[in-house]
Amino acid sequence: MLVRFLLLVMGATPAIAAGPTLSANDARLREIFATAIGMQTSIGLGNVPKLAAYLAAQFRAAGFPESDIHILPLGETASLVVRYRGDGTGGRPIALMAHLDVVTAKREDWQRDPYTLVEEHGYFFGRGTIDIKQEMAMLTATFLRLKAEGFKPTRDLIIVFTGDEETTETTTADLIEHHRDLIDAEYALNGDGGDGVLNEKTGAAEAFYVQGAEKTYADFELTVHNSGGHSSRPRPDNAIYDLADVIKKVQAYRFPVMSNEWTTQNLKVAASYTPGPLGEAMLRFAANPHDEDAANLLYQNPAYVGKTRTTCVPTILTGGHAHNALPQMAQVNLSCRVFPGHPIDSVRATLQELVGDRVEVKLGNTGVVSPASPLDPALMAAIAKAVHSVHPGIPIVPEQASYTTDGAVFRHGGIPTYGVQASFGKESENFAHGLNERIPVASLYEGGAQWYVLLRELAGHR
Repeated sequence: MLVRFLLLVMGATPAIAAGPTLSANDARLREIFATAIGMQTSIGLGNVPKLAAYLAAQFRAAGFPESDIHILPLGETASLVVRYRGDGTGGRPIALMAHLDVVTAKREDWQRDPYTLVEEHGYFFGRGTIDIKQEMAMLTATFLRLKAEGFKPTRDLIIVFTGDEETTETTTADLIEHHRDLIDAEYALNGDGGDGVLNEKTGAAEAFYVQGAEKTYADFELTVHNSGGHSSRPRPDNAIYDLADVIKKVQAYRFPVMSNEWTTQNLKVAASYTPGPLGEAMLRFAANPHDEDAANLLYQNPAYVGKTRTTCVPTILTGGHAHNALPQMAQVNLSCRVFPGHPIDSVRATLQELVGDRVEVKLGNTGVVSPASPLDPALMAAIAKAVHSVHPGIPIVPEQASYTTDGAVFRHGGIPTYGVQASFGKESENFAHGLNERIPVASLYEGGAQWYVLLRELAGHR
């Protein structure tokens, strides 16, 4: 039954538009990519294990021993771990991360079938093309290429493909807590963090961002209670009025300025190609993280507001129970992005002090608190060499992310993690989680070449 299933899966590669003649390695990368896009691995469908089985078959056929290929089921999903054995002379293993699941896409909303890889106008379209089946395909194809070439790493390389990054990250936590022996590493390289940026006008590579820290996501519910009454007899102590005052207090408040080596280095490099007052503020803050004026100027820019402090913003309002009754309850949800390593409880305490004892402050959803990874010059140099092999001379920019990935779980578990997504694209064309998700065709093949150079640089004999 398993053999028949694998043959069916491998024979179900979606058709995609014909392109230029590809090398054997790029053709295999494209085939893996197309097959992965063709599998609808969003929550609730149970298809992640099917994608894991397809990939496992590729590794098995390439000569990876069964003992080094692990599909780890968990509920309706699964993770996949594959070890490329080295000779041990280069140190402890390196983990290489991506995820198999995608955000749900409704076919009726798309111009093209989101679960068929379509090539048009120099782009690949489909759900997961940029988040992040392209990185999963690149890593898989790179392992297969290195194996075919007889490459013997100086240290173990471990592919770690998780199964629910877009939802609960349960498979990631399960790997850390129950399968540490399979994934333990000196550090991890995460295909779901960092990225390359193309110039909006020329399309040329402009910069490559290496992500070494992530803020923690946390929701706080702020609730005002009141005895209510008849709307014909209004009183000053209206729950909605009181909540409005609370929201204005949150709007006016700014959390203390914070920094780490990723934020200061990020701003120092970014200042070199950012003109005007914003670039000047970046440079001042990088030189002196206590420069409040510079931090306040950065605060005005949505792209940099979260670089130097925790942020909380209202996202959902709830209140009242009848059109003709005074509200007995009014509530706002605050979506907070907490500076790396900063305790969630301290944010709750700050909010409580800010809004007063009459307002209930309750923690809702939250992610894991993770410290920043060390900024390793040797690793950054290896990343720069790999990037410059494809895009010579562009700046390598350290980055702290305001979003979260599986990397936060790994950092929390004691494995430093670095986001090195090899895909390049224009900021204006980043449609991850949205309609018409896409990636430039060239970026897929250039990204595969970048991973190939990086792994040889980090685990090759010199």
